[in-house]
Amino acid sequence: MGSGMTEENIPASQAEQIESNLYKPIPDDEGKDYSLRSSREIQRLLQSLVTHKALITAYFNAGNDFLMTSMLEVLEDDDEIILDISNNSEMNQRALSASRIICVALLDKIKIQFVIDGIKSTQFENKPAFLADMPQSVLRLQRRESYRLSLPILQPLIGIAQLKTRDGKVSPTEVHIVDISGGGVGIVSKADEVALAAGMLLENCRIELTGIGTLTVTLVVRSVFELTLKTGVRQKRAGCQFLELSGQQDNLLQRYIIKAERERKAHDSGIA
Repeated sequence: MGSGMTEENIPASQAEQIESNLYKPIPDDEGKDYSLRSSREIQRLLQSLVTHKALITAYFNAGNDFLMTSMLEVLEDDDEIILDISNNSEMNQRALSASRIICVALLDKIKIQFVIDGIKSTQFENKPAFLADMPQSVLRLQRRESYRLSLPILQPLIGIAQLKTRDGKVSPTEVHIVDISGGGVGIVSKADEVALAAGMLLENCRIELTGIGTLTVTLVVRSVFELTLKTGVRQKRAGCQFLELSGQQDNLLQRYIIKAERERKAHDSGIA
């Protein structure tokens, strides 16, 4: 666990949950229409976090601090929950002193958020853990599916990513963007040029959106596979996810997708 998210590689088993680690909590007034308040529904949803061993980000001290945890047990009879401690003892102590903690997780692509009014130390299966009262409400917000635009093989977008090359150094490397959506991109590079692995964070990636502008983003690699073309050239393809797109970045991206789709339809109809 721990509070830092600056490591270059994140275990592949955690890649599905990486969004929840970096999501900022949704303000209470924005999420009120998606809140569950039934005790039975809340307990059932929290139990799903236990079953799926979902990662939870616990924000506290006005969002200035956070630690990674998970739900260990839902004590229905006692109206309490047990959370795992992190491996950062300093953050554990800060969390114990906090009066309000916002917990954010991702469960089956649905954002889960709840607030607990402080935690205290306890033991779970003879190991240190956190104990808290059951939250009074839980926010459950499903993300809309993103339209994915496939790009012509001979006319891909060009991206510049900070990748580790054969000599072990991290340097700006050109990659081809073969598909793009509001959620992420598919990238292609020569297999022997760079190191790519599921869970890897790619920061300060620049994508040239033809006719629109430059998109600078952070990506997390979700999947990687290699293939060999008929020419014998080996390629490495990776499916990557955007992390924390701003409103301005999302607007830029949607403008490009709309423009590209309009041009494709015009070409298919013989207008262009």
